[in-house]
Amino acid sequence: MNTHPHSPRPAKTPPPPHRPRVTCTSVTAPTHDFIHATRASYDAMATDYTERYADHLADLPLDRALVAAFAELVRTQGSDPVADIGSGPGYVTARLHALGVPVFGVDLSPRMVALARQAHPELRFHVGSMTSLDLPDETLGGILALYSIIHVPDSDLPTVFTEFHRVLAPGGHVLLGFQTGPDDDRLHLTERFGHEMSLDYWFRTPDRVAELLTKAGLTMQAQTIREPYEEETRQRAYLLARKPVD
Repeated sequence: MNTHPHSPRPAKTPPPPHRPRVTCTSVTAPTHDFIHATRASYDAMATDYTERYADHLADLPLDRALVAAFAELVRTQGSDPVADIGSGPGYVTARLHALGVPVFGVDLSPRMVALARQAHPELRFHVGSMTSLDLPDETLGGILALYSIIHVPDSDLPTVFTEFHRVLAPGGHVLLGFQTGPDDDRLHLTERFGHEMSLDYWFRTPDRVAELLTKAGLTMQAQTIREPYEEETRQRAYLLARKPVD
């Protein structure tokens, strides 16, 4: 699942030696319809999407500051790697790398992964699903997921956050970014960038997402809401959570 900077409009560095090296190989994702549909949709529009959003954060100083703060928290905690979940074209992964974070990208779309590898050959990108991460327990210092949980149905989001809790090392941080909306707000697209697709978006309130993070065993640290910028149509929410240290 890829990063998705703009609200869709209707009709249109190795790990430290004391931990095993983290790998995320291509795996067979759970047989949920939304996973297959999301993968196929992003595969179809991958080239156009990458051209449009080669580095969207370059134009968003507040968003960049939040990502930089996340990077600082991760570096302070230790040197465990960070997973950029829904890495898409790879520009967020590259930004974290430039901030001194050992990071790799994970995306559902093989085509997106191929384009990210081409654009950032010095970094690692792998095909995988956030519903079932091919990662050992407690090996990540952080998880970044910007505009990727919006493609996960309500019924599967608790599974995603349970996975986040499982793979995070104690003290590890999660930073989520997503477009907000009422908890029953949903959008279905059948076309984007001129490509046919079947792609669903679930919009939620920050309080609802924070509640699910807490139920998964993560502790809320901060919540930031910003207003739509230029062509955006929805508020953006950034939630920071942490896995407690036993």
